[in-house]
Amino acid sequence: MKLISENKAFGGRQQRFEHHSTVLDCPMRFSVFLPPRAEDNAQGFPALYWLSGLTCTDENFSHKAGAQRVAAELGIALVIADTSPRGDGVADDGDYDLGQGAGFYLNATQPPWKSHYRMYDYIVDELPKLVEAELPLTGRRAISGHSMGGHGALVIGLRNPGRYTSVSAFSPICNPISCPWGERAFSAYLGADRQSWEAYDATVLLSRATERQPILISQGEDDEFLEQQLKPNALATAAEAAGYPLQMERHPGYDHSYFFIATFIEQHLRFHAGYLLRP
Repeated sequence: MKLISENKAFGGRQQRFEHHSTVLDCPMRFSVFLPPRAEDNAQGFPALYWLSGLTCTDENFSHKAGAQRVAAELGIALVIADTSPRGDGVADDGDYDLGQGAGFYLNATQPPWKSHYRMYDYIVDELPKLVEAELPLTGRRAISGHSMGGHGALVIGLRNPGRYTSVSAFSPICNPISCPWGERAFSAYLGADRQSWEAYDATVLLSRATERQPILISQGEDDEFLEQQLKPNALATAAEAAGYPLQMERHPGYDHSYFFIATFIEQHLRFHAGYLLRP
């Protein structure tokens, strides 16, 4: 874990690291915000893991969301992952919704993607083990994300309820097996067997869930991707049918941008703090 940049923010430290990922077989970068007085905190901080959307890196959230002020106040660390493996030897595609910058937080099974595209294992296992061994973190985790990253947060949270105290998402891709972004990515990464896609679809997973987690979703009603790509109504219908206590909030006038995230990130951080900071 090599520190490549550090900036003071709200009394804490915004840091960026590089390491070689064994799971992804390439160098990876990620960002971390540590609240004030991290060096004096013997117990460590709980952490919110953030997953970003298509075309993003770890720096979009750290630069645009404005999350550090509230995280510093609450005493919550932020662990911000990249969206895919990267590098000259990593398979890519000319379009923005497949390849580098578009890992979809799954484990690819098809060539040429399967050699590197194992973002599910990276987020669930490798990255937490690394940062929790090297930084003052307690191992108590929540997970959140935006768009493709909202899809990742929901899927990872639903598949691993014991690892995360709470889950939230901004404008998530809720039903990827039934939208153009998901169908293209899943066909490439997972192959033609559509049944195998269901393991990475939040609507399917929620309908089958046997455990209940706190889940908060924020969706802008002026989001240009709302009807064709995101499909929050499918998730809401599945939650109602399953009796799952999903908290979905719809916000008139807001779009898919980081202006939307910055507006409601404080609400999400305080939502997670209610579970991360419990005795």
